[in-house]
Amino acid sequence: MIPKLIFLGTGTSQGVPVIGCHCNVCASSDTRDQRLRASVYLEYQGVRLLIDAGPDFRQQLLRAKISNIDAILLTHQHIDHIAGLDDIRAFNYINNRAMDIYAEERVHHAIKGMYPYAFKDDKYPGIPEFALHTIDQNPFTVRGVEIIPIRVWHAKLPILGFRIANLAYITDANYIDDSELTKLSDLSVLVINAVRQKPHISHFTLAQAIAIVQKVGAKEGFITHISHRMGLHKEVEKVLPKGVSFAYDGLEL
Repeated sequence: MIPKLIFLGTGTSQGVPVIGCHCNVCASSDTRDQRLRASVYLEYQGVRLLIDAGPDFRQQLLRAKISNIDAILLTHQHIDHIAGLDDIRAFNYINNRAMDIYAEERVHHAIKGMYPYAFKDDKYPGIPEFALHTIDQNPFTVRGVEIIPIRVWHAKLPILGFRIANLAYITDANYIDDSELTKLSDLSVLVINAVRQKPHISHFTLAQAIAIVQKVGAKEGFITHISHRMGLHKEVEKVLPKGVSFAYDGLEL
């Protein structure tokens, strides 16, 4: 059994369409070509998790009709992955507690720098309440659910992917050590980023992402963090090998 997964956003840091761009992808009327910033909702054994909370956080949860989450896992500290955290205020109110956030120490520092008002001794009423939990490459649990971090590289920046049961989620990566690839054995689903078809300094190409899905033997692979330079969804999907698909906003597994 794999966790329930909803793709809240499958786009790059700019999203698709890109402001001011008039390419055929940005002008497409196909909703699968309209991508908010990368994020997913996971539900497993009654635990509701969000991976990353970028600037589209509020819009994504309203669109998917998600009314509560138990915790947030953060892959890294880039703006397109943490810029929506102020909106956890709604969940602070609903659950009458601080939101549990699991991330590496340097991500905590970035959160404190972006939201200093949330960490003052004399706090303004109604500010977001964060309960920051430090994680590393060792497995940890959230309300009884085991989560296995996977070290990946975003150019020179070390970040984390996550495995829950037989599903793994990796975004913003262009390299994975062989020792970490062993954590991806026996997967039913691997979600992995590919920003475009041509080489990129900090993201997998489509061919590289497909090669990893095939190397680890995942039964199904889903491509996310897709830019407008990938091409039209309906066209590029035709050339994907069996067992590999493009994710799109709103897709549920």
